Amino acid sequence: MKKDTSIDWANLTFGYQQTGLNVRCKYANGKWGDLMFSDSDTISLNIAATCLHYGQEAFEGLKAFRGKDGRVRIFRMKDNAERMLASCKGIKMAELPVELFCEAVCKVVEANKEFVPPYGYGASLYIRPVIFGTTPRVGVRPADEFEFIVFAMPVGLYFKGDKETTPFMLTRKYDRAAPLGTGTYKVGGNYAAGMVAGEEAHSKGYSAVFYLDAREKKYIDECGAANFFGIKNNTYITPESTSILPSITNKSLQAIAERILGMKVEKRKVPVEELATLEEAGACGTAAVISPIERIDDIDTGESYIFSKNGEAGPVCKKLLKHLKAIQNGDEEDIFGWITYVD
Repeated sequence: MKKDTSIDWANLTFGYQQTGLNVRCKYANGKWGDLMFSDSDTISLNIAATCLHYGQEAFEGLKAFRGKDGRVRIFRMKDNAERMLASCKGIKMAELPVELFCEAVCKVVEANKEFVPPYGYGASLYIRPVIFGTTPRVGVRPADEFEFIVFAMPVGLYFKGDKETTPFMLTRKYDRAAPLGTGTYKVGGNYAAGMVAGEEAHSKGYSAVFYLDAREKKYIDECGAANFFGIKNNTYITPESTSILPSITNKSLQAIAERILGMKVEKRKVPVEELATLEEAGACGTAAVISPIERIDDIDTGESYIFSKNGEAGPVCKKLLKHLKAIQNGDEEDIFGWITYVD
């Protein structure tokens, strides 16, 4: 077990590091076993495990924050539990009960409280639950046995740079997920499918790549690790699609926009041409939180949609981020019931 917690909280990256204990649970003979602590960050798998050969794997990402009062708050844990349950159903894995997910997350946060960054550093404890099929198979069939693991580590911002905004790339060369496929589930295969496009974007100086809908190539879907939203006419606009992961951060921002900022919220198809009419735009997700977009360059047509000329986030993005962080850190009343305390 890692004991040294002399961490440079102000300069954390978004990367893996071993902390203290993780929690594990096995599914066999049609039922889930007991939650067990482990101080190892390795696993033992059969070489024919279905997660390795047929992609039976799903994961989640959520965060815990330390408030000014010293209390530790987990953000929207139940929502992540319900999304993981949907992923399990979507790729025919043993259904993980919401209660078991929440118990495991709370145990991991409690066991690693010394790794929750202090208030005021803009950092958090990132929690990664993962479930995968362990049954040896060489024929394509669902596994009968699974393992569920939850581990955690302190992290900084996902996108870091000198400016508040970052550039994104748009292209029709790649698809992230097909309509009615697995795009709405948080499974590893969706992220593997975006790595070629993502690395091309990075090599060209962009933070990430935006995908269009796979059927018509007319509408914005999402980028590889985040949902998209745009702002215009006091309206929060985000794409509606059968291949987009339902981002919990996006849902949170919609609620804040509507109930706190008094904005209208529209979840609908967003044609590429509409980018030219947006006042602000951003990518959002648990890892990125909000990444305000400087511009989106359509590398196929040469069109560039600019949302910031000085590298500064727009006023609505700033307000959304301010309120979201305030709720997560306990600086603002949680009127939505999103917080779980770990005392």
